[in-house]
Amino acid sequence: MTLPINQIICGDNVETLRGFPADSIDLTVTSPPYDNLRTYGGHSWDFEGVAQQLWRVTKPGGVVVWVVNDATVDGSETGTSFRQALHFKEIGFRLHDTMIYLKEQLQFPDSVRYYNAFEFMFVLAKEQPKTVNLIADRENRTAGGVVSGTERRPDGSLVVRPCAGNITAKKGVRWNWWKVKHIDRGIETRHPATFPESLARDHILSWSNEGDTVLDPFSGSGTTVKMARLMGRRGIGIEINPDYCDIAVERLRQRVLF
Repeated sequence: MTLPINQIICGDNVETLRGFPADSIDLTVTSPPYDNLRTYGGHSWDFEGVAQQLWRVTKPGGVVVWVVNDATVDGSETGTSFRQALHFKEIGFRLHDTMIYLKEQLQFPDSVRYYNAFEFMFVLAKEQPKTVNLIADRENRTAGGVVSGTERRPDGSLVVRPCAGNITAKKGVRWNWWKVKHIDRGIETRHPATFPESLARDHILSWSNEGDTVLDPFSGSGTTVKMARLMGRRGIGIEINPDYCDIAVERLRQRVLF
């Protein structure tokens, strides 16, 4: 089939993905429903079915960014995030990086545990990632200084660091935790759990190139598809809730996207 580029498909994600060609998607950036934290109109979804279809449609060297968190039930976190990450490994994905999305806004205040302020971002790769564009916008406190020091080998011995003698650049590659301020701008506020535009954008820049195909099988208000188009990629969104489909389609029709 011809992939539905820059479109939102309103339907079940597993059934829709079964119609996609194998090895056709360069990057998936998505955030599935977290346990029972949101009802999303009462729609259910098949995690293992989605995972298997993502394995099938992802190109060798392609990446899946899976942003997820856990509910707390009877005083205990469910651990769903970890089980999902391990299942992806069991079906063949590499766990390339475990990243943290650190929220600037407090989400779930609590009286018996430290306040929850982060979500996991599992970066999963089908073989070795073919595209890695690490964003280097972190201020180096030692910019202009000479790199020195040692590294410890597995046997406990010390060796001079390979980069010793280099001059530290003004900007360094980011840490694998990203502090993100979530700003809702318009019609996407009609969705109960919108995805930060900057988060989608930065993963798209990190793990794909212009012209690549970017998928979101839980498209929601269409943020990933919107940012893919803005970054010169080919976006595809799948969403089962017709109300959210309408929001996403309306956003993609806007001439001024910001």
